[in-house]
Amino acid sequence: MGIRKKTNNKNPPVLSHEFVIQNHADIVSCVAMVFLLGLMFEVSPVHMLNGFQLWETAVNHFHHGIKDLATTFFYMLVAIIMHAIIQEYVLDKINRKKHFSKTKHSKFNESGQLSAFYLFSFGWGASILLSEKLLSNPVTLWEGYPHTLMSFQMKFYFICQLGYWLHALPELYFQKTKKEDIPRQLVYIFLYLVHIAGAYILNLNRLGLVLLVLHYFVELLFHVSRLLYFSNEKRQTGFTIWAVLFVLGRLLTLSLSVLTVGFGLATSENQGFDLAAGNFNVIFVRITVLAAICLTQAFMMWKFINFQLRRWREHAQTQTLKKKQVPSKSKSKKDKANGVNGVNSHGADSPRARKEKSS
Repeated sequence: MGIRKKTNNKNPPVLSHEFVIQNHADIVSCVAMVFLLGLMFEVSPVHMLNGFQLWETAVNHFHHGIKDLATTFFYMLVAIIMHAIIQEYVLDKINRKKHFSKTKHSKFNESGQLSAFYLFSFGWGASILLSEKLLSNPVTLWEGYPHTLMSFQMKFYFICQLGYWLHALPELYFQKTKKEDIPRQLVYIFLYLVHIAGAYILNLNRLGLVLLVLHYFVELLFHVSRLLYFSNEKRQTGFTIWAVLFVLGRLLTLSLSVLTVGFGLATSENQGFDLAAGNFNVIFVRITVLAAICLTQAFMMWKFINFQLRRWREHAQTQTLKKKQVPSKSKSKKDKANGVNGVNSHGADSPRARKEKSS
């Protein structure tokens, strides 16, 4: 059974751009089925590549390796399928009821997809933080580094995060993203992939998980506020709350990063570079990590300030137009009133008019 409904009566040529775009979810589903069938046979190349690398301990833990590439690719396919399901059976139905403009249509789809992802990722990440007891004892963010062994939930979380943000690249083609919007999309996709993959490869998964949960909560609030704004433009309270939490989130991100990388790892006894052991605790790596985080936070604050200034200018222009319209309306009402009084006082049936007429 196909996932997407075919509403166009004219079938495009097979393997044409329009055919691939209309049926991309079905095509990707077939590729994912090949992976699932391959997992049934232990001697198949798919089974050899696709799977978590296990480290046998008292409790099963996992580490990262080359097999994660195939696993990430598989969950990228799953993300494409889930994206199509949410778009077809949720967002498109709402769009048909609301009759949004083209600009609001694309922004609504973006916020709808990201709201679902951020909500799922925030809830899942928060549950891992509670189960791993990372919030109750912040020292565990750097204590015992390198954190080469991960629980199943921790590793699966990072694999799914990488798979989701990789799926956003082909979605630019599948969703027919406008050319002027592609650079902006590529920038934040690239930032997500670099930071998530960096935390995963450098064994900073605990710090990465905390920062992701914090960031996803703030972003979830923004996109939910934008969805509410599209339903009713008077609902702008969410943007004010988001603005405050955004600034606090940036400060907390910088504080945790400096505390973990700049102080915790710098004073750790396990110093040195050992690729086999997964130890990257050298000053060059620490400075690079801190520089990447600080530059990203500065870039986000710059975009945030520009966004707020644009909103304030638009609000000021709207208020100015309203003030200009109010005097003009009151002036037209006075003119009408004066005209009516003139007719009553100087009209043909008034005593003064009859007197002037007789003279």
